[in-house]
Amino acid sequence: MTGKQPFEAIVAAHGATVLRVCRAVLGPVNADDAWSDTFLSAMKAYPDLPEGANVEAWLVTIAHRKAIDITRASARGPVPVAQTPDDSAVPAAGSPGHGLDGDLADAVAGLPAKQRQAVAYHYLAGLPYAEIAAIVGGTADTVRRAAADGIATLRRVYPGAAGPRTKGEACVHR
Repeated sequence: MTGKQPFEAIVAAHGATVLRVCRAVLGPVNADDAWSDTFLSAMKAYPDLPEGANVEAWLVTIAHRKAIDITRASARGPVPVAQTPDDSAVPAAGSPGHGLDGDLADAVAGLPAKQRQAVAYHYLAGLPYAEIAAIVGGTADTVRRAAADGIATLRRVYPGAAGPRTKGEACVHR
C-alpha cells in the first residue's frame, strides 16, 4: 500500500492556497480557469510524484505555469475597441494594396493560397517567378501555373475584368 493521500484530500487541503495564488497572479477573472487547469494537470502527474515531495510547492509551481499559459494566451487574443474605423478596408497610398478596389481585393482574397501569393507577388510586386518560387516553395513553373490559374479565375469572377486575352495582346513574362 502506498503512503500517499488520495488526490481529493490533496485538493481539499491545498485548493484554497492554489486559488489564492491564481487570483494574485491573474486576477479574479481568469483565476478559476487556472485553478482548474492546475488540478487537472496535477491529477495526471500525481501518481508519479515521489512520496516525500512537498505537495503544496508542487501545486503552486503548476499553478504558476498555468498562469503563465493563460497570460500568454490572453496576450495573443483580440483587443476590444470602442469603435472600429470605417476606412480600414481602404489601403493607404503607397501600400501594396493601394489602387485595388474592394471588389478586386475580395476576388484576390478568394483565390487559393498558392494562386493568391503568385498573383500578388508577380503582378502586384513585380517579382519574377524564380524569386517567388524561392519564397513560397516549388519551382518557377509551378508558380507560373498558379499565377495563370489565379488570373484565369479572376477573369471569371471579377466583374471589372476584361474578357480573355486577344491574339494580339501582349503577355509579359519575367
